[in-house]
Amino acid sequence: MGLFNSSSILQYFVTFIFITLFVFTTFGNTSVSKKHSKYYEDISNGAIAYAYPISNIKIDGDISDWPKNLTKYPINKLPYGNAPKDQNDFDAYFHIGYNTSEQAIYVMVVVTDDSYIVDTSEKSDWNTQDTFNFYVDLLHSPNGSGVDLYQYGENYKDTNNQSISWDPSKTKTNWDNVKIISKRKGNTTIYECKVKATNQLTENKTIGIDYVFIDKDADDSEGRNSFIAWGNGGGKSSGPGRLGDVILLKEKQKTQTITGQLKWKNDTIKKFPNKIRFTTIDNPMLWTQVIIDSTGNYKTELPIGKYSISPVNDIIYDDPNIIRIDTENIKTNVIVSENNADKNNVLELARKTKPDMIGSKGVLQDFNPKNSKKIDEFIKTYQDHYKIPGVSLALIKNGKIAYHKTYGVKNTFTKEKISNTTLFEAASITKPVFGFAVMRLVERGIIDLDKPLHEYLPFEEIAHDDRYKLITARHVLTHKTGFPNWAYMNEDGKIDIKFTPGTKYGYSGEGFEYLKRVVAHITKKDIDDLLKEEVLTPLGLENTYFSKNDYLTKVVANGHFDNMPTQASLPNEPGMAWSMHTEAKTFTNFLLGISDKKGLKSETYKQMFSLETEIPKGDNDPIPEEYKNYFGLSLSIQKSPFGLAFGHGGNNGDFKCLALMYQDLDMGFVIFTNSNTGDRLHDDLVEYLITGKRNKDK
Repeated sequence: MGLFNSSSILQYFVTFIFITLFVFTTFGNTSVSKKHSKYYEDISNGAIAYAYPISNIKIDGDISDWPKNLTKYPINKLPYGNAPKDQNDFDAYFHIGYNTSEQAIYVMVVVTDDSYIVDTSEKSDWNTQDTFNFYVDLLHSPNGSGVDLYQYGENYKDTNNQSISWDPSKTKTNWDNVKIISKRKGNTTIYECKVKATNQLTENKTIGIDYVFIDKDADDSEGRNSFIAWGNGGGKSSGPGRLGDVILLKEKQKTQTITGQLKWKNDTIKKFPNKIRFTTIDNPMLWTQVIIDSTGNYKTELPIGKYSISPVNDIIYDDPNIIRIDTENIKTNVIVSENNADKNNVLELARKTKPDMIGSKGVLQDFNPKNSKKIDEFIKTYQDHYKIPGVSLALIKNGKIAYHKTYGVKNTFTKEKISNTTLFEAASITKPVFGFAVMRLVERGIIDLDKPLHEYLPFEEIAHDDRYKLITARHVLTHKTGFPNWAYMNEDGKIDIKFTPGTKYGYSGEGFEYLKRVVAHITKKDIDDLLKEEVLTPLGLENTYFSKNDYLTKVVANGHFDNMPTQASLPNEPGMAWSMHTEAKTFTNFLLGISDKKGLKSETYKQMFSLETEIPKGDNDPIPEEYKNYFGLSLSIQKSPFGLAFGHGGNNGDFKCLALMYQDLDMGFVIFTNSNTGDRLHDDLVEYLITGKRNKDK
């Protein structure tokens, strides 16, 4: 296959940017952070509770007015951190009910905790004491509505930042309609909660609820916290579909256990969807999601009624491939009755055939703008197959832009269309842009490629390892620093050195961030200003930004995991490994500028295109021997049967993109997508546009 075409090779040119692990992914309450895509693929909540009408409840910490017959739902999932030592150390359960005349949800939580900590200082925060995090989605749309988060401690109250929500109805979360009271007795803490709705509560409706409790123990000298939750996973306010389902039942309404199994018409397929959705036939407001085990079986309890069943997500990941489920022909109706507890319902799945529009020769080689309908048809067909919400595409031929178009939507919840002004996260494509700026400084003698960076600016966090004093700007730009990609990927979350700098290849975003700090220190300039002077203006990248501003907030697309939108969290500070925002037409100016040797001396370009680092071929790498992959100075470079190719890929999890130029052919393309499946389209696009269909089994 070839550079930028194989999923296994693409990973060398992409990166997952830094996350503040607990604050954002658990609570979604910080202004900038990003996500690791695997984290979202693993999430499958599946928690279900049933709420019945209740009345005459006072939120005062006295629970004697609560009905005695309400079901007890345990809170014992472990989303993060340390597991509790035992039930006395940390354990919880909840009761839930509702009142339609008051338009209110009532929740009572009982927490057992033998070490209860309250932070009475002015710096009190969610992680400095025992904290209750309460998540609410009263609309709970199957299409993924927004979530309100209420963080509560005895000396701490906060909410999530809804300005970055994908749901425009969530303009602000406040405490006006929420009341939480806590009362401590012995080793038990009682939390009583009341949430008022606005004509959203009706019988036989599903709402979204979840909880995460943080336990801080006095005898923990390392300051580590324990976490327990009701439903599986984290990220509960940063993306849709991650809360538990609470079904509001009528008084004395009955439920019944139902079991079932998923089967494939093609029995060679061994993987199954992780969840299926049950929706009542006569009332789409009552729906829930049920977890499927690895053998395709499920078991759950549902209200009596007639349901339609369908997969929650019709994509199954079977790396390096995906399986698309043919959802148009598999919906099944199931009746849940009082006497069908032992009935095993079978849902038969069929695979959707992948499109086959790739010929033996790349269409860009003979491309004429008059035939652009073929390009549009290809993008739309494969975009639909991979469930990619939005695409920005620009084609290059004969040293100029040959075609540019946008497709799809910015946000699958709002359905707002992608336009020519919509900006995407460029992820690791940021790296060669920063690399270009560094080479401009090198030309003027402001920084030396081979002078150890610590001589410009020490890096205190890694100073305990003397090998860091070997690291140079050349090592950073050629991915030979020895740093991990990101420190958070280490078990302890701390940066380290994996090998002696300069001795071998190791893709690293941390290296670029260190070099950024060095450059800012040397030049005494803001990085945004420096990039404008050294790259954006010289190469004509007008519609390009590296940190948050009012304009970017208005035009940025939402990222998506499995077709569900994520928060539009923008960086407060530029990150030189990941934070650029731009679109395809604009970024072709960078590729063309590099190809035309603009802005730098010819000798500097020779250095940039030198094959500094060979990327080792993995044991399971399907790339044929005639393709060799390298890094120059911040550029990904490939020797191929089609000549020299250069560019870079990008992967921030919910955004994936690729900029690729075949120098000898004088053609290439730039594509940005707001989807975790965008790289699948990139792979096919290389073949469709440039190489023609290749033998992937070589």
